[in-house]
Amino acid sequence: MNIKLLAEGGEMKPGPALSQKLGPAGIPINEVIQKVNEATKNFKGMKVPVELEIDVGTKEISVKVFSPPVSELIKKEINVTKGSGQQLKVKIGNASIEQIISIAKTKLPNLLCKDLKSAVSTVAGSCVSLGVLIENKPAVEAVQEINEGKYDKEIKAEKTETPEEKKKGLEEYFAKLKAQQDKLIKQEQDAQAAKEATEKK
Repeated sequence: MNIKLLAEGGEMKPGPALSQKLGPAGIPINEVIQKVNEATKNFKGMKVPVELEIDVGTKEISVKVFSPPVSELIKKEINVTKGSGQQLKVKIGNASIEQIISIAKTKLPNLLCKDLKSAVSTVAGSCVSLGVLIENKPAVEAVQEINEGKYDKEIKAEKTETPEEKKKGLEEYFAKLKAQQDKLIKQEQDAQAAKEATEKK
């Protein structure tokens, strides 16, 4: 019996979908959850693809954990829980090229990429839809720069640690940008509220 799930790393809870599958086969659900949580505990705060192989005869359970989707790894790396939803208008974080290389290295075995550079480009592409800046720039520009070879030195050296000073610069840039974004969003909301108020009159 083979079951595929997307589990909350280290924090999976019993749910109807799982009990419907396991109940009839007489597999103890708590034991399965315990095994999945044990296997995914390094991915706390992320959704992880998991495959359960259950021998109905012997009740033997084996858990196979796949690496989380790129978007989950990006969110964990920049410490956010969800993507922007309005990626052109609202940015949710500012990643360094080192962070992108680090994610690309983690995912390289699962990506259909011929080398680390194309994996880095793929990960940077995922930042576009999440609304994540890379090196203070829109991810679209960063993808172009990666492909043009601007970060070849870092990629070749497989740099995955962001220097402290650079990290500080990226955070300061994003803090300013966020303040501007919040101001614009508030203005839009106020304008919308005023418009609704006028229409009600």
